[in-house]
Amino acid sequence: MNDTSKLSRMKELVKVLNDASKAYYAEDREIMSNFEYDKLYDELEQLETETGVQLANSPTVNVGYESVEELPKERHEKPMLSLGKTKEREELKSWLNGHEGLLSWKLDGLTVVLTYENGVLAKAVTRGNGEVGEIITANARCFTNLPLKISYTGKLILRGEAVISYSDFEQINEEIPEAENKYKNPRNLCSGSVRQLNSEVTAGRRVRFYAFSLVQAENVDFQDKRSKQFEFLQQQGFETVEFHSVTEDTILAEIKRYAEKIQTYDIPSDGLVLTYEEIAYGESLGMTAKFPRGSIAFKWADETAETTLKEIEWSPSRTGLINPVAVFEPVELEGTTVSRASVHNISVMRQLKLGIGDRITVYKANMIIPQIAENLTGSDSIEIPSVCPVCGGIAQVEDSDGHVVTGDVAADSTTLSLYCTNPKCAAKKIKQFTHFVSRNAMNMDGLSEQTLEKFIAKGFLHEYADLYHLENHREEICDMDGFGIKSYENLIASIETSRKITLEHVLFALGIPGIGLAGAKSICKHFAFDETAVMQASKEELSEIDGVGDVLAEAITDFFRDEEKLQITKRLLQELQLETPEEPAGEQILDGLTFVITGSLNHFENRDSLKAVIESLGGKVAGSVSSKTTALINNDVNSTSGKNKKAKEVGVEIIAEEEFLSRYSIAGQK
Repeated sequence: MNDTSKLSRMKELVKVLNDASKAYYAEDREIMSNFEYDKLYDELEQLETETGVQLANSPTVNVGYESVEELPKERHEKPMLSLGKTKEREELKSWLNGHEGLLSWKLDGLTVVLTYENGVLAKAVTRGNGEVGEIITANARCFTNLPLKISYTGKLILRGEAVISYSDFEQINEEIPEAENKYKNPRNLCSGSVRQLNSEVTAGRRVRFYAFSLVQAENVDFQDKRSKQFEFLQQQGFETVEFHSVTEDTILAEIKRYAEKIQTYDIPSDGLVLTYEEIAYGESLGMTAKFPRGSIAFKWADETAETTLKEIEWSPSRTGLINPVAVFEPVELEGTTVSRASVHNISVMRQLKLGIGDRITVYKANMIIPQIAENLTGSDSIEIPSVCPVCGGIAQVEDSDGHVVTGDVAADSTTLSLYCTNPKCAAKKIKQFTHFVSRNAMNMDGLSEQTLEKFIAKGFLHEYADLYHLENHREEICDMDGFGIKSYENLIASIETSRKITLEHVLFALGIPGIGLAGAKSICKHFAFDETAVMQASKEELSEIDGVGDVLAEAITDFFRDEEKLQITKRLLQELQLETPEEPAGEQILDGLTFVITGSLNHFENRDSLKAVIESLGGKVAGSVSSKTTALINNDVNSTSGKNKKAKEVGVEIIAEEEFLSRYSIAGQK
């Protein structure tokens, strides 16, 4: 490769890596794995060394990425530089150069700087781009393990990582019934939780804080030892990252101990940090343009192994989504035998160009989750099934907007997934019950997807009315793993509470295709909350309701013309005490206006929260754009999404959330 080609490749790498950094640091999402990012970053560094050129916007020069404009900003008293990194254990040993060091976890959350004055938490600021961060003081006060008052009364500044444990992450996800709304990983959930505008949301996310560096403490003698700083912080009530003193003789054994511990460690970590024990010596080394020389990060060298792909197993989920799972010849990785790895979706499978018999390399992301790193063969010969492996029903490929995709699926396609279309598929039954008990439907606490799956498997649940007779299985439920008398009683109490409910929640809970809570409210209001009138309504009557239309009207009439579904609904209604909702109080400033909401929100916890506000003010929220839509609310006004395109086609205005709130003088709630 000549210098011209190298420079061209460098520009390409800079763009790709900066896009990934922007997504990770500013938008709380990931567009590539750590494995892929590190590989491309190392390639860029090598090219910069070979050419002697560093581009102005290279991630090897810049620090982090500018944070989004959601919270007040403040410049850090001292820049928060990134650390130099290595994946070589021997390099850490030689880095010590005869000095003692401290080895600690490198946690994977959101870095926060705390300032205490007169023994009280005065300020909390996120890392941001390393120079300017966002002020999140009110949210920091909600961290579950953070001391708000300490015995030290001088000015104290420290840095640490806000994190959500794997176990808390899984529990939070279990409480979210819709698969598409579940959080992808603890890091993204933590970042979003810490940067909320409403600290009440943060409080419910069980965020923890682990200190990893003391920046300033007036009039305290630490005897020139970093370990004394850690001990001082612990004495003030802070939890610190686990740390151990190491020398050239002991560091390799200590790294091995950490490597063994991470297999079951509940706090997300993507490596280790090595710092010189002698404070003065570390600071005397100064810094490069990007890295301090007194510390270095050790990222787990993803141990890879080459193996052969034996098959793609199509695994139906509880939602009807059919996930491709790679099954390969067993290999040893990080001390365990691995033979399977999720391929996530159809798009990823095509990007990897997988085929039976291909030679692939696999690794464990953060030494835990098996992933495919590369396909060395690239035969791209896997056929996408046309039927569901569970029920034999028709399976179809859909994009992220739910549109069916036909024909060949290209490697550069947007996110595509395979779904079973059979409504009676066993894999979908759990999804239906999960939707039924969800918060905006019947709102039954204590019934996660896993619990519902167990109840269905044991024959406790055949139809919705069975939920109101679980007392018939009291002894069996109390003997189940995760249950006891107290949890059983709480579950039954929650179910009993759900008996008193309004009709629109029941209609929404039935899971009629296309009928959201807003649509259900409009329908019920039109028929004066008369359940018999709703079930007997004709397509023509329903079509006249604003926001319903022919397609949804047909979905409703088809549902209630199905004798089995009709009888299931009637038996359910016999268990309930329907209540008529009160008319909303206050000025109906959005009366007669219809909005469609898409994309992520900055000032509301989710779309349902914004819907509730719009409806409380007399407005309506539709699921799709039409000529009757007042405006499409989308923070990405220039998006090329299907809804944006439709809005432009029919002349509907597209406005950002800020414009909507300002135009109608509405306060955000997030």
